[in-house]
Amino acid sequence: MLLPNQFSSETRSATDTSAITALCKAAGDPLRMQILKVLQQNAYGVLEMCQVFDIRQPAMSHHLKILANAGLVATRREGTTIFYRRNEMHPDTDLQALQYSLFHAIDEAALDPNLRNRLAEINGTRAAASVAFFNQNAVHFEENQDLIASWSDYGDSVESFLPDNTTGNQSALEIGPGYGQFLSRLSAGFDRVTALDNSAEMLEQCRSRSAAQSLTNVSFMLGDTDSAISYGVKADFISLNMVLHHNPTPAEIIADCAQLLNKNGTLLITELCAHDQEWVKEVCGDLWLGFEPKALSQWCFAANLAEGNSQYLTQRNGFRIQLRQFNLDAN
Repeated sequence: MLLPNQFSSETRSATDTSAITALCKAAGDPLRMQILKVLQQNAYGVLEMCQVFDIRQPAMSHHLKILANAGLVATRREGTTIFYRRNEMHPDTDLQALQYSLFHAIDEAALDPNLRNRLAEINGTRAAASVAFFNQNAVHFEENQDLIASWSDYGDSVESFLPDNTTGNQSALEIGPGYGQFLSRLSAGFDRVTALDNSAEMLEQCRSRSAAQSLTNVSFMLGDTDSAISYGVKADFISLNMVLHHNPTPAEIIADCAQLLNKNGTLLITELCAHDQEWVKEVCGDLWLGFEPKALSQWCFAANLAEGNSQYLTQRNGFRIQLRQFNLDAN
């Protein structure tokens, strides 16, 4: 009698062939192939996917179910919405190499311009909603922030991730600086600091508070990471402090950060771990209910950022914060 891990080679071969066939069959459809391309670096709900592909919900749900059953996409429920994202690590370890090769080939393929334009519309709608929230609630930022995690609760931990020595024309960039609680420390440790925010009201709040502290080496830029890239901004240190869960395309902002970093530069991400407290979307303007640590690792790996130190902090209200350091390889 054979134990489960002692199957004959014939049995294992048949099982493996069947699994390979199921995976290839799931991916071997033009529409499903395009779905996997669209889900390359972001998560979307069924209705958003219907908008992208201009098809009815039952048909889209059918295709997504096939991909999910084959282990090619993963799901996550946030409130009443189920979001779909590509599953970068197939649950069957024997199929991971095949799936990696498949995804790599899909990533190299061109996305239909019509699909790209519809995706841009959806992401633009998400981004506009986030900017509008912060413009309307700039004076309540600290109050809203305290509902989840106050800077006083985790700021010291963030500052402990700063480089010990910053000498010789070093620069720092903080994306989404809030009221500028971290800027005073960055101003003291770097020659030049840039505060980047796409909310004019939030940036003005940050500017006035920085002026009150006489932070003379801090400049302020209204825009997003695309704007910073177009203006040729470069930094040795970038901080993304509680920003990604407000961003419609978190993987893209990480990729942009990799472009903005100088060689041997450091990206510090402070972010919520995945949670189920749906109220933060309405009260705090969050687009996402945090992220699994492996998702940040995957996005940074795709952007050629090497993982460094990390720390996890549990807050009194049940939220969990991840502090993650990633470095740009000099090569």
